[in-house]
Formats: sequence, C-alpha cells, structure tokens
Amino acid sequence: MHILATEGLTKRFPTVTALDRLSVTVGSGVTGLVGANGAGKSTLIKILLGLLPASEGTAKVLDLDVATRGAEIRRFVGYMPEHDCLPPDVSATEFVVHLARMSGLPRTAARERAADVLRHVGLAEERYRAIGGYSTGMKQRVKLAQSLVHDPKLIFLDEPTNGLDPRGRDEMLALIRRIGTEFGISVLVTSHLLGELERICDHVIVIDAGRLLRSSAIAEFTHATESITVEVEDGAEQLTARLAELGQTVTPHGRLLVVKVLGPETFDAVRDAAADLDLGLIRLEQGRHRIEDVFREEAAHV
Repeated sequence: MHILATEGLTKRFPTVTALDRLSVTVGSGVTGLVGANGAGKSTLIKILLGLLPASEGTAKVLDLDVATRGAEIRRFVGYMPEHDCLPPDVSATEFVVHLARMSGLPRTAARERAADVLRHVGLAEERYRAIGGYSTGMKQRVKLAQSLVHDPKLIFLDEPTNGLDPRGRDEMLALIRRIGTEFGISVLVTSHLLGELERICDHVIVIDAGRLLRSSAIAEFTHATESITVEVEDGAEQLTARLAELGQTVTPHGRLLVVKVLGPETFDAVRDAAADLDLGLIRLEQGRHRIEDVFREEAAHV
C-alpha cells in the first residue's frame, strides 16, 4: 500500500512555482524528503495535509484525496511543523493533552496517552514545566510528542533537527528511527542535511525547485563502489608506496587510503603489504556512494 501518492502535482505562487508536476509514491517505513531550502518540501507537506490547495494535479494520503478529505486525513496523520509554534506559558503535559482532546480522545485517555508519548520522547521529568523555559531540543521533542499523541498511521516531520546541536541531532534521529521501526508508524521526514537521512531512512525522495530528481530505496543510493577504504595507525605513506609498487591504484587522504579494486587480489595486496611493513590495520571496508554524491550528480543533469 502506498501511504501517499502524487500525480502531476503543481503549486504556483505569484512569483514562484513551488512544486512543478511532481509525481511520486511513498510506501511504509521511514522516507526522507530531501532538497535545499526553498525546494518545495514544506509546501508539499501542507498540500498533503489539506491545508493548501494545489494549482494542478492530484495527491492522495492513505488513499484519501487531499482536495476533498483533508479533515479526515488529519485524523490519521501527525504533523511536526518546522517553525517554533509552542505556547510559552503552558506545560508540555497541558499542551499535548489539549491536542489529544482536539483529536477526539476522552480526557482520561488523553492524559494517559500524553504521558506515554512525552516519556517516549525523553520528557518524563520536565513535562510539568512551562514550555517557555525549555531548550530548543526540548521544544522539538514536545512538537514530536504532539504529532504522536493521537496514535497516527503516518507522521510528517518538517526539518525536525533544526537548531539542534550534534548530540541533540543524534538523539532526535534515533527517536525518529524508533518510531518507524518499533512503533510501526510510517514517517515522512524532510531535511536539507543529506547525511541525516542516510542514517535513518528506508527510502529517499530528492526534489529540487519543486521537481523530482530521484526516488529510490536507500540501498540504491548508497550502492557499493569499486574501491575500498583502508585506515592504518601510522605509515600511510609507506603503504601507499608499497601498493603502488604492486600495481594498485591508491588515492591517499591522510591516514585513509582509497584503493581501486582490481579484483580479489587487491584485498590480498593490502593485507600482505600491511603485514610486511608491520603496520596496524584499523579499517578495511568496501566504499559506498553517499546520498550527497548522488544528489550532486542528479542535479548536474537537470
């Protein structure tokens, strides 16, 4: 089942076309929507929620037409907006309970559900404090909690790591991955940081200026290359020279060497050269493309 599908979806504003004949389908799991700022990611989410009308084309979410069944879609979908939208003078518990009640949960069920989701996002102790005193990371967790409180089938997360420090980003990404794997809720997460999506997504959609560049499983983006990465404690220059003598093609990057794989003999040559030179071999792994590399290649051909 496709959790969402668009066909020729277009959105024009007076001075810009935010989406340009976008046709794409998304299955269950964690899907990344990547593009530079202004690529049309937030506009797409608002159309999918039935909050913004399309200029042309069609879109369905959970097999519901966004043009006519927006209210029903919002019953089954959670949304974490990009920008700060939290009231500063209420606690996280009050806020999340209020939104749970708006989604139709009875008072007792709303309180129980709010306590559960706030604990899951790591706000068990701080949930009774006023949101105005929260850090950026805590506010992002509140926004994530409210998107989950009504037990949705699908959640849209718009730039969920915005404003977070490296540790906060890691924790947020781990939460998102858990939602998709342990909770069984499908996720569409937007980001302009390609490495983030590479870590957590099953599928990635790349858009640029509102147009689809590519939609692929993560494994297809990051397929193996014909090279291996070698890391040694010391003696990278010696190892480079020895491998070159053995007819191997080597590109040094400090302690890392990228060695072109000519065949099974390349792995033997690296092993034997490191042993002969008495070098400590830290890492020997198959090279893989990164999403960022593929994104550049796709954009260059548009």
